[in-house]
Amino acid sequence: MGETNQPPPPPVVAPPPMMPMQPMMAQAVGAGAIHPPHEQFHHLAYCVHSNPSWVQVAALAFLHYLVMLGSTVMLASIIVPAMGGNAGDKARVIQSFLFMSGINTLLQTLVGTRLPTIMNASFAFVVPVLSIAREMDPNNFGNNHQRFVHTMRTTQGALIVASILNMILGFSTIWGAYAKKFSPVIMTPVVCVVGLGLFEIGFPQVGKCVEIGLPMLILAVIVQQYVPHYFSHIHERITFLFERYSLLLCIGIVWAFAAILTAAGAYNHVSPKTQLHCRTDRSFLMSSAPWIKIPYPFQWGTPIFTAGHSFGMMGAVLVGAFESTGAHFATARLAGATPPPGHVLSRSVGLQGIGMFLEGIFGAPAGSSVSVENIGLLGLTKVGSRRVIQISTGFMIFFSVFGKFGAFFASIPLPIFAAIYCILFGIVAAVGVSFMQFANKNSMRNIYIIGLSLFLGISVPQYFNEYTSSAGRGPARTNAGWFNDIINTVFASGPTVALIVASVLDNTLEARGFDSDRGLSWFMPFLRRHKGYSDPRNDEFYSFPIRVHDFVPSRFL
Repeated sequence: MGETNQPPPPPVVAPPPMMPMQPMMAQAVGAGAIHPPHEQFHHLAYCVHSNPSWVQVAALAFLHYLVMLGSTVMLASIIVPAMGGNAGDKARVIQSFLFMSGINTLLQTLVGTRLPTIMNASFAFVVPVLSIAREMDPNNFGNNHQRFVHTMRTTQGALIVASILNMILGFSTIWGAYAKKFSPVIMTPVVCVVGLGLFEIGFPQVGKCVEIGLPMLILAVIVQQYVPHYFSHIHERITFLFERYSLLLCIGIVWAFAAILTAAGAYNHVSPKTQLHCRTDRSFLMSSAPWIKIPYPFQWGTPIFTAGHSFGMMGAVLVGAFESTGAHFATARLAGATPPPGHVLSRSVGLQGIGMFLEGIFGAPAGSSVSVENIGLLGLTKVGSRRVIQISTGFMIFFSVFGKFGAFFASIPLPIFAAIYCILFGIVAAVGVSFMQFANKNSMRNIYIIGLSLFLGISVPQYFNEYTSSAGRGPARTNAGWFNDIINTVFASGPTVALIVASVLDNTLEARGFDSDRGLSWFMPFLRRHKGYSDPRNDEFYSFPIRVHDFVPSRFL
């Protein structure tokens, strides 16, 4: 057979190299789907130092007062009966809370962080206050009022002494040095838990009177979100009014609905507990509140100082500093400000200690921290003006002095407030998620730290709270009561647990060489004031309204 000419085999060609996934994904989804990081929210109408008209300022200031009033009444409803107080004592405690909230908010907005934050009585003080109340044997007193007054005097003494801790941490700049270790990886879970950690005063309170709380929640969402969208073609003024003032309308409608149900006898044959949450005439604040009563120093008598109670109260004071720190970062985002520098956080904590000292003197049984619900209201109304918050202090002080008027609004059923908190706390939690845009979202190191901190920040306090609810006291049960109070208070606070866990992990787990992944390249110019690390915009938001450089050391400014 003859030979046939066959073509040579084709050469072996190596397969093309794999394209990186990120460019391929960018080509697949298109550039329009990529959202670069933004330091400020684009839809903010007014930032810290810009102000709406005086009419809008007054309306928004009153709304901020109403929003913080709900948690104030909730806290007083928890601690006053446990201390042996009656409805009249509860009314006076609410007045003291409101009065001191006004004073402390003014201090913080003028010479503290200068952010639009409202300082309100903190739930972190429930554990040490109830611990003091449990030690007061009713058999040792002639009546419940004597027991209440003695408990108040003991609480006052403990709060006065414990407040010194925050003064030391703040004015020694220790807290500012600690704050310089923060990063977006830390702030993401902390701010998330600042909002999520208060879920117990959200829908669980709505469910205690669902026929009032649930309509409030649904109505607030529809009126604030859907109505402006569908009626924007009629007149943009309608959009403006519903977006900014819809909560006032919703509160009025549902409150009137609750009053109609009460007058119609809908709750005449239900349990006393249901009546307490649903009826508009079961708080007894209107009948027991005085017409005019100015809170004054030592209104309950001379404070009683005991070492054990003072040390136990320090746990709550410390928690107030942790929670307020996370809240300040959330406020800065929603108010269009730069992240608060370390020295600003330090002077804020020191001033918070002074505020707690004054609260002990004026007879408020709990110290104050940043009101989380009012932070959410900044985002909901898109108004982060400092002036609005400062004017709201006028409403706090006015209604604390004229008790009957304050008691009228304090008689709003708590499920109405709880429905509002479901929205506002959710906004704050979502702000925490937005901090992740400044770090590497694809880093497993960051995902690990954020995930563990977020989970423990919710899970650990849940364990402590469930244990306390079932056993009547916290898991820590040593012979030292003050130590038990510190442990049970610190680990019952979600933001505190999240901040501790995230700070330790982010600053020890492969910390070096990962500055860009951690988001420090964006964060550090705001937190530090050394050469090359200072952002000039910090002075725009955090400088004092007057020149105090000649009187205050520069490290505090």
